[in-house]
Amino acid sequence: SSSTFRTATIVGPIAGGLLYSFSHSPAVVYAFAVVAYLAALVLTSRIRRTPVTRPPRAVAPEMVLEGFKYLWSNKLILGAISLDLFAVLLGGAVALLPVYASDVLYVGETGLGLLRCAPGVGAVLTALLLAHRPLGRRQGGLMLWCVFGFGLFTVVFGVSRSMAVSLVALAFAGACDMVSVVVRSTMVQLGTPDHMRGRVSAVNTMFIGASNEMGQFESGITAQWFGTVPAVILGGLGTMAVVAAWVKLFPQLREERPEAVPTR
Repeated sequence: SSSTFRTATIVGPIAGGLLYSFSHSPAVVYAFAVVAYLAALVLTSRIRRTPVTRPPRAVAPEMVLEGFKYLWSNKLILGAISLDLFAVLLGGAVALLPVYASDVLYVGETGLGLLRCAPGVGAVLTALLLAHRPLGRRQGGLMLWCVFGFGLFTVVFGVSRSMAVSLVALAFAGACDMVSVVVRSTMVQLGTPDHMRGRVSAVNTMFIGASNEMGQFESGITAQWFGTVPAVILGGLGTMAVVAAWVKLFPQLREERPEAVPTR
């Protein structure tokens, strides 16, 4: 499930960027999106529920909040999930790529397609590397460094006036994000008891979706207030500041090792 989701979130922007680059029209991209939605609707409609031998238990209202309560008591998982929430909320520059392509880098539709592809390319290459060279010990510290790198490369992209430098910065930002995603997902899966894993994963998914959407909204608001380039730079600096704060607030992240994560 995680692999399928990550593949879709990586390949989707790459495909959209290439389609826009070749067609020079957003209509083609949206048409493919409509076809994909319809295909998903058809496939979902074909799902048949397997009969159960006994009726499921009614969901008590307090069960909805148990995921949040567990996260609050487990500082390691809370720190990992909230780090990603605030980092993406502040450091997401994807929403401003069209403005950069037209008014900062002056590269047009083709350049916008390449810019949109760059983070996905960096993420794919990093995923392939991680498949052959698994992460070592102290993954929590590595996650902190990668989120810091995500903010740093966002700042580099913000100040860049070179298309080549911008592509490299976005690719490295995507690579750093991929490492942090892998580490955070591992922490959530291994650090949560079996009976709580579904609820904690639901909270994690909600945080990811909220941070992506709210991050793009935040980018648009700050761009309106301060300008496009300052908004991206401030977002990257904000991400780096969040990492510095989380090192103090959640020292467990620095010491986390795969074999040390509690499973009960």
